[in-house]
Amino acid sequence: MSAMIHGSSAKIQAAGGLRTLAFDAGTPLHLSNGETLSPLTMAFESYGALNAERSNAVLVCHGLTGDQFVAGPNPVTGRPAWWPRIVGPGRPIDTNRFYVLCANALGGSMGSTGPASQAPDGKPYGLRFAPVNVADIVRAQSMLIEALDIESLFMVIGAGFGGMQALQWASAYPKRVFACATVASGARQTAPALALSELSRQAIMADPDWRGGSYLAHGVRPTKGLSVARTAAQIGSLAEPALRSAFAAAAAKERFALASQLDEASKTSAFVDRFDANSFLYLSRAADGFDLAADFGGNLANAFARAATRHCVFAFSSDWRCPPEEGRRLARALLAAGADAAFIEINSDKGHDAHLEEETQFEASLTGFVDASAAIRGLSLQAGAN
Repeated sequence: MSAMIHGSSAKIQAAGGLRTLAFDAGTPLHLSNGETLSPLTMAFESYGALNAERSNAVLVCHGLTGDQFVAGPNPVTGRPAWWPRIVGPGRPIDTNRFYVLCANALGGSMGSTGPASQAPDGKPYGLRFAPVNVADIVRAQSMLIEALDIESLFMVIGAGFGGMQALQWASAYPKRVFACATVASGARQTAPALALSELSRQAIMADPDWRGGSYLAHGVRPTKGLSVARTAAQIGSLAEPALRSAFAAAAAKERFALASQLDEASKTSAFVDRFDANSFLYLSRAADGFDLAADFGGNLANAFARAATRHCVFAFSSDWRCPPEEGRRLARALLAAGADAAFIEINSDKGHDAHLEEETQFEASLTGFVDASAAIRGLSLQAGAN
C-alpha cells in the first residue's frame, strides 16, 4: 500500500508491518560531509492524533540499537514496546493528548536507509554507505516531519543516543522545537562510553563472518562479534553497585554469574537477529563523534545562542556511562545561553537504563515538565481537548 503526500514528492508506504516514507532522487539528503544520499527511505511509527492546529506533535528519538516502536509491539520482531511507561494512554507523554512520532534513525536497520539497504546498483551498501553523524540523522528526521506537514514540534525527547538527537534538534532548529527533554545524555560522548563503543566495534570487525563489511553478499552475519557488542552495552547500562554485588560472591561459579548471564543473554537474544552489525558500526561512530560545543568554538552555550526552546535535563545518580555531571554541564550551558532550563537528578540504583525501568520520581518529574510546557504552549491538559 502506498500514498503520495500532498505537496510533496515523498510517498508513504506500508509493507511487512513497517510504515515508511520514501523520498525520490529529486529530494536528496544533504550530508555533513558534502555527499548526498538518494533515494532515501525513513521508517516511522505514530501514536495518537494531530490536533486541528497540528501543534501537539512529539518526536521521540530512540537509542543506538532501538527502533521506532516506542509504544507498541514491533510487528517484525514481536518485541514489545520499549518505552511503555513513558509513552501511551495516560502516561507522561499521553497519546490521548499528543501525536507521537518515532522514526528509525538514518543508518538503522528497521526500515530506514542504512548499510543493509539496497544501493542504486541493486547490492547492499555495506561499507559503501556514507558516514553519517547526529546532525545527518536529525536532518533526515526533519525531512520526514516536513513531509508530514508538521511545521513545528511541541516536544522532542530522547535518552542516551536519542538525547543527543534531541539536543541537535534544539540547537539546529530552535524555532521548530518548543520543549526538549534530554534523558541520561549529554552534549558529548563520555570516556567510558567511547571505550565500550570501540571495544564493541573491534569485536564485530574481528568476527571472521564480518567479511570486511560485505557479509550480506556472502550470506553470513557476524553474530559472535555482535553478541560481544551487545554484552558490552549491557555492562555499560548497569549501575556500579549491581556490578560489584554480582562479582562479590565467594564461590567462583557465583562470582562470574553475571558474566555468564550477560553472555547467555546476548547469545540468545533476538538482538543479533534483528540488528545489522554495520548499522552498529555506523551509529556508534555517530554517537562517539557527537560534540555540540566543537561546532561552536568549544563554547557549548553558543550551541543554544538562539534558544527559544524549554529544556529539562534528566540524569540518574548511578549512571556511570553518562554521569550526572554531564547533565549539569549541559544545564549550565543552557542557562548561560538564556534558555528556560532545569536539571533534575533522579536518585536511582538502576544505572544508565533506569529510564526504561520503573522510576516513579522520573515519571512524575517528566509529567510535570510535559504538563507545564503544554500549559505554556496553550495545549489542554485534558485528553482529546486540544
